[in-house]
Amino acid sequence: MLNRFRQFWTKVISPIANLLLRLGVSADAVTLVGTIGVCAGALIFFPRGHIWLGVVVITCFVFSDLIDGYMARTSGTSSKWGSYLDSTLDRLGDGAIFGGLVLYYAGSAGDTPWMAAVTLWALVMGATTSYARAKAESLGLHASGGIAERSDRLVSVLVIGFFSDVLNLPILLKIVLCALAVASTITVVQRTLSVRKQVLADPANARLTPPTTPGTATPGTATPPAQETPGTGTTGPDSSGGADVPPATS
Repeated sequence: MLNRFRQFWTKVISPIANLLLRLGVSADAVTLVGTIGVCAGALIFFPRGHIWLGVVVITCFVFSDLIDGYMARTSGTSSKWGSYLDSTLDRLGDGAIFGGLVLYYAGSAGDTPWMAAVTLWALVMGATTSYARAKAESLGLHASGGIAERSDRLVSVLVIGFFSDVLNLPILLKIVLCALAVASTITVVQRTLSVRKQVLADPANARLTPPTTPGTATPGTATPPAQETPGTGTTGPDSSGGADVPPATS
C-alpha cells in the first residue's frame, strides 16, 4: 500500500544521495550504517520505555533503505550482492524494532506481559511473510502482496508508537501491534494459498525434479557395463548391431 509513495520519497532523498555519491560513499556503506542506526535506536531506547525517542532515531536511519537503492541505480553499481545485503539487513532492522518492543513489554511495562507475546508473534509472522515470498520466488512462483507488507508494518508501528508515547496513550501502540499480528498472519495465509493455487494450476511443474522413465539413467549415475555373452567371448546384442556373431572358424 505504501509503495505508492516511493516516488515522492525518492525525490526527497535524491539530493542527499547525490551528495553522498560525490563524496565517494558507497551504497553498501549506507546500507550498513542505516541498519546499525535502526538497531541501536530500537534496542537502546525501546526497552527503557523511551518509545518516541527511539522512533526519532530510527526514522533518521530508516530512509537509508531508499537512499542506498537510489545510489546504486544512479551510479550503475546495482548488483546481486547489494540486493542480498540490503534484504538481509532489512530483516535484521525489523527484528530489532519488534524485539525492542518485546523487551519493553517484558520489562519496564511489565504490567502487560501478554503484549510481549503478541509483539513476538507479530515479529515471527513478519519474518515468515518475507520468507514465504523469498521461497516462492526461488521455486519460480509468485507470493507478493497481502494486507500487511513490510513497509506497512514498519510505518504503522513507528508512527503509532511515536504518538502513543507523546500523547501518553499506550493503548494506541497495543492496538496497532495486535492488528499487525493478525494482519501478518493473514498475509502469510494469503501468500501460502496463492502459491498452492499456482502449483495446482500447473501440475506438470509441481515436482522439484523431473520424473525418470524406465530405461532412462538418473542424472549422476553411471550406465552399467555391457555383460559378456557366455561362450562367445563377445558382448551382448548391442556390440554388433543387434545379433551375436558366431566365432570365426579356421
